[in-house]
Amino acid sequence: MKIKDIKEEEIIFEDGSKLYSYHESDCCEYHWLDFSNIIKEDWKDLEFDLSNDNFFKKVEDYGIELIPINNHPLRIPGYGSNNGYYSSNLSLCFESKSGNKTYDISECQVISD
Repeated sequence: MKIKDIKEEEIIFEDGSKLYSYHESDCCEYHWLDFSNIIKEDWKDLEFDLSNDNFFKKVEDYGIELIPINNHPLRIPGYGSNNGYYSSNLSLCFESKSGNKTYDISECQVISD
């Protein structure tokens, strides 16, 4: 499956599937994957097998890598900000016609105070 578009907060695949991060924010905290710096040349020819959980790899203290069936991984950084009092939970959400999945990627972000 090829990527159709990458927006600020999500990746949209050709079949309409979506990939995005989710964090239930409280007060003064934010946690997210940053898709904003990915340019079309980085992903235009990549194809992914989205039929299993091997389409991405967790990279502790960085973010995630999307693993294509051809070519190089697509690296997506994760960031967080809080004062240490709140949660640092971060989820990777995958929505498709065959169902939705959520993956815990809390360790896949750089957190600043």
